[in-house]
Amino acid sequence: MIGAVAAVLEHGFGACTVAGEISGWSRASSGHCYFNLKDVAGGAALRCAMFRRASSFLAFPPADGQAVQLRGRLAVYEARGELQFIVEAMQKSGAGALYEQFLRLRSRLEDEGCFAAGGKRLLPAHPVAIGIVTSLAGAALHDVVTTLARRSPHVRVVIYPSLVQGADAPAALCLALALASGRAEVDVLIVCRGGGSLEDLWAFNDERVVRALCAVSMPVISGVGHETDVTLADLAADVRAATPTAAAEIAAPETATQLRALGSTDATMVRRTLAALDMQAQRVDRLALRMSRPGDGVRSRVLAIDSLQQRLTAAPLREVELRWSLAAATTRRLCRAAATTQALLGSRLERAALHLVALDPNRVLARGYALLTDDAGHTVTSVASLTVGVTVGARFADGEARLEVRSTQRRPSP
Repeated sequence: MIGAVAAVLEHGFGACTVAGEISGWSRASSGHCYFNLKDVAGGAALRCAMFRRASSFLAFPPADGQAVQLRGRLAVYEARGELQFIVEAMQKSGAGALYEQFLRLRSRLEDEGCFAAGGKRLLPAHPVAIGIVTSLAGAALHDVVTTLARRSPHVRVVIYPSLVQGADAPAALCLALALASGRAEVDVLIVCRGGGSLEDLWAFNDERVVRALCAVSMPVISGVGHETDVTLADLAADVRAATPTAAAEIAAPETATQLRALGSTDATMVRRTLAALDMQAQRVDRLALRMSRPGDGVRSRVLAIDSLQQRLTAAPLREVELRWSLAAATTRRLCRAAATTQALLGSRLERAALHLVALDPNRVLARGYALLTDDAGHTVTSVASLTVGVTVGARFADGEARLEVRSTQRRPSP
């Protein structure tokens, strides 16, 4: 039955927000927190549990009687059958409205370009004077001054006192920023204060302060609150630091580190200068040695001229010898080519003569054959072209004769 009720609550309500006063706040050794949330107007109370993980994100120490807003879900503690509220986030009452106002102002100023990255100015590498806008009574001033004295004791510090909390703080901050910008006596300006709640830091979310920061003539470092605190002044400044101490460390480089770097640079420059001087001294010595014996230069030039003259004299002879050598080689190649061609043509001629001898008709007639021709001198190649009584010429190997055809007989085809 209890499980069914719990299921109905979880599915019916889901995540919700409730407001009231804390009563009976306690933190167990496990880190879980338990308390009652009382209705301010009446006497109703709701049992609440905030587990260790959610409580680790608390931005303030809760206490009895404190008005808060809780975000979480309804549940049933089955061991006792009690209704309880599982808290996932807690904030002071009124902070939600302030945060919504913060988001709306941030969006509007961002649209106007107050937070544009292109408008951010670079910090000077070695500032001579640093200005601080903060409260004289705050710990932030002590942290910044102590850090600057430790890191860069030679840097001059100018303080522009101002309120940093309360209704009059925005006007005071704008006045201090205008004073620092008008006097223009520092190279970089630090705007800082210690941590606090959203209400404590609200002066740095004021639109007047944001516009005054944008109008300052020198680069501005914002070191407001702790690392998790983000204000509109942080977004408007040229550089945001997590804490006032971090702002001081960003503003001025550490003197000891810079001195070590200068010492190293000085040693390098001395070493390179001495090396350059040694090299130039050696060059001067060589030039002086050459100037002390001018005859050496003349002799070297004479030797160079003699060498060129010898080369000019020998060059034509070498060219002629080269040409004769090339001509002789060409002649030998031509002779070899002519002999090869002659032998090839002679061989071809002998083969042609053998073919002609083999085809000589007189050699055929010498073997007992005769060549018959008609009266017109045409060769008779068939018995069909002969008739009885016709005379034909017969050519033999040793002479000619006229023959008369007495009879013809055709041989049947094979």
